[in-house]
This record gives sequence, C-alpha cells and structure tokens, in this order.
Amino acid sequence: MGIDAILAIVSLLAPPAIDFVKKKFLKAEEDTPEATMSTLATTKPEVMPEYLKGIAGLLEAKTKYFNRDVCGTPGQWVVNLRAAIRPVGVVLSFLILVGMAYASFKGLKMAEPNVVDGVRYACITVVSSWFGDRLSDDVT
Repeated sequence: MGIDAILAIVSLLAPPAIDFVKKKFLKAEEDTPEATMSTLATTKPEVMPEYLKGIAGLLEAKTKYFNRDVCGTPGQWVVNLRAAIRPVGVVLSFLILVGMAYASFKGLKMAEPNVVDGVRYACITVVSSWFGDRLSDDVT
C-alpha cells in the first residue's frame, strides 16, 4: 500500500508543482504581438494595419508548418477520437481500480500478484495525474 500512496501523491502533485515552478521562476516572454500592438496603438496607430497583416501571415505560416503532415482536413471522427483518448483512459482506469477493490473485499483470487500490482500502479498513476492536471489549471 505504501507504493500506491506514493504514486498517487506524486502523480497528483507533480503537474501543479511543475506549473507553479514555471510561473514563478521562468520569466514570461515580454515581447509578444499583443504588447507590440498595444504600444503601436498608442504611439503609431497608422502602422497597425501593416503590422496586423504581418502577424496574420506569420500565424498562417506557423499553422501550415505545424500541419505539414496532415493531408486535407482530418475527419470529425478522428478529432473526436483524439479528444476522447485521455478521458476514456481515466474512466477505464477508475473502473479497473473499483473492480480490484471489489475483488479484494470479496476475497477473490486474481492473476499473478506482480501483474495485478503493475496494473494497479498504472491505473493509480493515470487517475492521479488527471486529477493533478485539473489542479494545475488553478495554480497561479
């Protein structure tokens, strides 16, 4: 049970801790397009249209580069499948953990203890890291 608790706590606290360290100790980039537009709006508003065209072109080029391996628009079922992978994994992991708890309360004999432990550890890590990601959204 000690390893279970350690895995759960580390998986739960690692994402918020990493986000906290990033936000507190790594400087955010100050030269952003938004900051430049704000400065231009107050100092030289006449160059804003050309700047916006340039930023739009840069964003379009970055998008094309990012999607360079995608031929056409992916189907909606592909988009939905990619969006569902993690939630389905978390739900299945939670159900496996509930099933294991039920089996242990009933005294049922499961497969090899090493296999059961590995599956349990993986499920604990998946569920805890998902909860940790939910917590990391709230860290400021």
